[in-house]
Amino acid sequence: MDFKDLFSSQNVVTNLSTTDLEQANNYIELVKAFARITYQSIYIIDYQRKAFEFVSDNPLFLAGLTSKQVREMGYSFYQKYVPEADFQMLIQINNAGFDFYQKIPLKERKLYVISYDFQIQDANKKYILINHKLTPCFLTEDGKIWKAICIVSLSSNVSSGNVTIEKLHADQLWELDLQTDRWSARRKVNLSEREIEILRYYHRGLTIHETSEKIFVSIDTVKFHRRKLFEKLGVSNMNEALHFALNNRLL
Repeated sequence: MDFKDLFSSQNVVTNLSTTDLEQANNYIELVKAFARITYQSIYIIDYQRKAFEFVSDNPLFLAGLTSKQVREMGYSFYQKYVPEADFQMLIQINNAGFDFYQKIPLKERKLYVISYDFQIQDANKKYILINHKLTPCFLTEDGKIWKAICIVSLSSNVSSGNVTIEKLHADQLWELDLQTDRWSARRKVNLSEREIEILRYYHRGLTIHETSEKIFVSIDTVKFHRRKLFEKLGVSNMNEALHFALNNRLL
């Protein structure tokens, strides 16, 4: 297997119509502007060319290369800088994701986001765990993904995988079991108003004591809500809780 296996036969984009091509007028300038104001890395994937159309300048996720070098390498970048087991996992996720996608009504396809974690080398040749969130930008007239945007950030998890698909404004999300290659639905995590308050004050740099004064409860009550928050999100500290909440749009 090689990087070409990351492109599913279910989403072969060949000829583009005039309507398809009109979608792409000047949109890269918007992506560049967004890249300048976020700490996350941004990729634009062109599934017709099987290449990266845009890679933002975030050195944390570029394995010591420039964004131009990564763009020129395309998907072979992953083959070189992702460990073999995780690279094989990416191929599995790709195939399972497109299989799921083909079952979505065409008019809803832009509402879905796939998220997954994998290891990649940093500039010091050490592996870091990153998260990819990917959603379609442009579809062909027959509903195939022509271009997609991928947002890359440090993962809040501790191991690779954690594959989910969610639909905008829906209460459900779908998880991929990498052992059985099957998707299963579950309800999204919802935070209470108190948990959101505690996370927001932590985000602002307030201590437990300062938070208790702001929300008029005891320090022990704040600690209680923190413990419940950790259990709900499957994390072990407030940094992880905040990262999870921001990454999953819970705040």
